Amino acid sequence: MDLQRRFLIMSAAAASLAVPLLSSGVAHAAGDPIRKIILATAAQAADPQEFQAAQLIAQEWRKLGLDVEVRGFPRPQLSDLVWFNRQKWDTTMWRMVGRPERSDPDELVYNLFHSSTAEKGFNFVGYVNKDYDSIAESQRRETNVEKRKEIVGKAQAMVAKDAPYVFLVHPKNTVGYLSTVFKPATVVDQGGIGVRNFWTFVQAEPAGAVKDIIANSTESLNSINPLYISGAPDSWVTELIWDRLMRIGPDGLAKPYAAKDVKWVDPTTLEVTLRPGMMWHDGKPVTPDDVIFSFEATMGDKAPMYKPFASNIASMEKVGADGVRFKLKEPNASFLISTIAKMNLIPKHVWEPVLQGMAGKPQNAESYQEQLPIGSGPFKVARYKLNEEIVLEKNAAHWQAPKFDRWILRVIPNNEAGLGMLRRGELNFLSDYRGDPKLLIDLAAQQKDIQVASTVDMGLRFVGHNLRRKPFDDPAFRQALSVAVNRNLMAQAAWNGFAVPASSMISPALPFWHQGTPPKASLDDAKAILKKAGYEVVGNKLHYPNGVKETLQPE
Repeated sequence: MDLQRRFLIMSAAAASLAVPLLSSGVAHAAGDPIRKIILATAAQAADPQEFQAAQLIAQEWRKLGLDVEVRGFPRPQLSDLVWFNRQKWDTTMWRMVGRPERSDPDELVYNLFHSSTAEKGFNFVGYVNKDYDSIAESQRRETNVEKRKEIVGKAQAMVAKDAPYVFLVHPKNTVGYLSTVFKPATVVDQGGIGVRNFWTFVQAEPAGAVKDIIANSTESLNSINPLYISGAPDSWVTELIWDRLMRIGPDGLAKPYAAKDVKWVDPTTLEVTLRPGMMWHDGKPVTPDDVIFSFEATMGDKAPMYKPFASNIASMEKVGADGVRFKLKEPNASFLISTIAKMNLIPKHVWEPVLQGMAGKPQNAESYQEQLPIGSGPFKVARYKLNEEIVLEKNAAHWQAPKFDRWILRVIPNNEAGLGMLRRGELNFLSDYRGDPKLLIDLAAQQKDIQVASTVDMGLRFVGHNLRRKPFDDPAFRQALSVAVNRNLMAQAAWNGFAVPASSMISPALPFWHQGTPPKASLDDAKAILKKAGYEVVGNKLHYPNGVKETLQPE
């Protein structure tokens, strides 16, 4: 099934599932009781940690007088509901996975909360604050790192005060691999990411006769699409197929990759020189025209998730036979990491007719799936079924050809099944494990060829509120919900101690940028915040302040 048809089916399914999330739309008397709140989450089988956290959160919110229902969805339907039906949900468990380019705080500070990304981009909760916009914009322009750190701190403080999210935890990525398949010394531990990363998959050396990396995902992939920023396993695949001018190294710094040279001519002019001899997987050469097209493709309305990262590009032009000059609208401290090292290079001869065919239509590039994706990266697509298995083959012509012949990702929703497959050697890289990490550690103690690595993620888990809908449009209400949640309990009970409590969109895995401490969990303080804002509990049920009616926001 092509992605466009799958997208339409998922949209219809999500819309039908979403109807019960809405209130009746009938206005009641002043000071109405707050309707039932639906806390959406991934299904228990797919993500037991997230589901348990949702249950614990709902338990505390009920003590405030709220009627809360936890509703689990398959991950694709949850993503479709939250991302593409932004008026039709209340509050949701969500995650930002640790991607290498998030080692710079710009994506977390600007794209998560700037008002320009609220309609279609990363600001899916609809947070709109002009003062915050100004802060987010100024941290981009500030090239003095200490001054920028101060501005990023102000951004974190403002988000903590306005509470569009309930920050929960930064998980520890705990994975396992077989030392009989991988030479441990060649497995790369990337800060804030862990050993499951691009560099491991490309540079790791076989320890024996097995030449296939066999990894797993606990959820189906949404797409294999270089213009769609999708879930974690989707990004593992995308990184391997499509090259980028720069990549984030294990040290968190941007380093030339498809570009052999990157240099600043002045604060708003960057020149890159392509690595010679690069070829697309269909045998055609990678050219400066392809590079320019790749960035232009993200600057229009057909790639809304990438658009903010290209918004500061004023112009691009070819320089000689293998160079491209970028001219920026203004200096940008994060440009190398948040843009140059983030954008996938795509072949103009493949994508130009696709985008031209979408002109004047509501469809965008995020809903398009190539029959056989074409990139220039170290692996190329052999075959795929998004809900079953992805098989990539080594691109032997690549300048950094992998040491393994194939990279295989198998969709295994059940965590216990994944653990058993690692034990039997049916997987050799347990890349996505959401069960109890202690079970994996115990297995490694029994089976010595299993190596376990655990790293605090630069990503985060949180509850995102839909600020377009009452009562989540009220900062006091959101602040009370945040104070009611015990982050330490989340880390210990839901994540079995393999997580650290969160206070910000920026992880302590990025200690230079991270600021803030989690609020002390207190139901009494939460009730006091609500009372001060005019909320009242009548008959054990929380009511709006006097004069506030329970009405639907227009769709």
